[in-house]
Amino acid sequence: MSATGAKWRNWGRTEQVTPLRVERPASVGAVQRAVIASGRSGLTIKPVGAGHSFTGIAVAPGVQLDLSAISGLVSIDTARLRVTLGAGTNLHRIPALLQPFGLAMTNLGDIDRQTISGAISTGTHGTGARFGGIATQVVGAALVIGDGSLLVVNETENAELLPAVALGLGSLGVLVEVTLQCVPAFVLHAVEKAEPLADVLDSLAARVAATDHFEFYWFPHTSTALTKTNTRLPGSAERRPLPPLKRLLDDELVANQVFRATCTAGTRFPAVIPRVNRLAEKLTGTREFTDHSARVFATRRTVRFVEMEYAIPAADVPAALREIDELIERRGWRISFPVEVRFAASDDLWLSTASGRDTGYIAVHRFYRDNPAEYFRAVEEIMMAHSGRPHWGKVHYRDAASLGEVYPHFGQFCALRDQLDPERLFTNTYLDRVLGA
Repeated sequence: MSATGAKWRNWGRTEQVTPLRVERPASVGAVQRAVIASGRSGLTIKPVGAGHSFTGIAVAPGVQLDLSAISGLVSIDTARLRVTLGAGTNLHRIPALLQPFGLAMTNLGDIDRQTISGAISTGTHGTGARFGGIATQVVGAALVIGDGSLLVVNETENAELLPAVALGLGSLGVLVEVTLQCVPAFVLHAVEKAEPLADVLDSLAARVAATDHFEFYWFPHTSTALTKTNTRLPGSAERRPLPPLKRLLDDELVANQVFRATCTAGTRFPAVIPRVNRLAEKLTGTREFTDHSARVFATRRTVRFVEMEYAIPAADVPAALREIDELIERRGWRISFPVEVRFAASDDLWLSTASGRDTGYIAVHRFYRDNPAEYFRAVEEIMMAHSGRPHWGKVHYRDAASLGEVYPHFGQFCALRDQLDPERLFTNTYLDRVLGA
């Protein structure tokens, strides 16, 4: 099915476009025909997922592909704990697809609205020093490349391309199927509490190494870290989930409704922000619960924001965070949104932000009604001084020349792009900036 394009906007309201045409293919063959037709018409073609990238990585001014009909379970290999999914499958649907087989994804991020293809293509990740981003769970994929043919990549076919295809920014072709290496279903024991920021930073390396999944938030203008420690337990372990009323009060009323109100007030009256942040610091209590992994990893976010996230060597996180604190106070800024800190294991994917090094992630945010540019550009300077790599789906200001200096396999990836998409059917303004035209 095809239609004249209507205006598309991403979730963060940082990007919008009116495509010339929207295609809604319901099969792999239909995707191939759409790619061939676009090439003949001289139009670029790009799939769009859930719109959760803050960069223009999914902007499709030519033909926009809606892959929502190419979703769900394609096949499962219970012996090897592997599942093949349609590329348009949303992350939040996957746990229910895996549950009948006693399986789970190894790790997830804290937002699960994205499609699986969008999540892996942008380098979406969770936290845990022994666990990689979602793309590291990919053991196979099928994509439609520039000439309209179907390229299959797995351990027996074109295996050498997997480190590029698993995290390809949507620049190598249109993903139609993704095969994930799963694990037996497990539960997580979660402990969330407020702790002195200085203590957390002083013991950070040991703490991250000793914990399955550790992360923390820090509200600027305060001295407290809101820590989240998740320990993996067998799927048979007793669950003690949060009572429904407490989950509603904490995660919906306070974390979303009240926070939205305070952010709106802070936009109009910036001087109140430090006081509000200190109040949030005092109101944050300890929570402890055990539940299915996906219910602990992911949280519901309805307050709209804009985000920049950088990956730096894990050992550099304390110094970089202290520099951000000093920057905010020196400039006299009033920042209502917290800074988020997470961790990931080194991997071998060519364009992974954790490629070749154990990684810490520092994410800064602004309310979507605030202009983030001055804050983000200044933070980016700090991150670049720590050999930082920006998240591909979050705001940054880097270009191909700059990014080529921090990715050892950048040249190899660009050469493969030339091979699979020589006519640049799958490009857009953002990809031209970060990979070269």
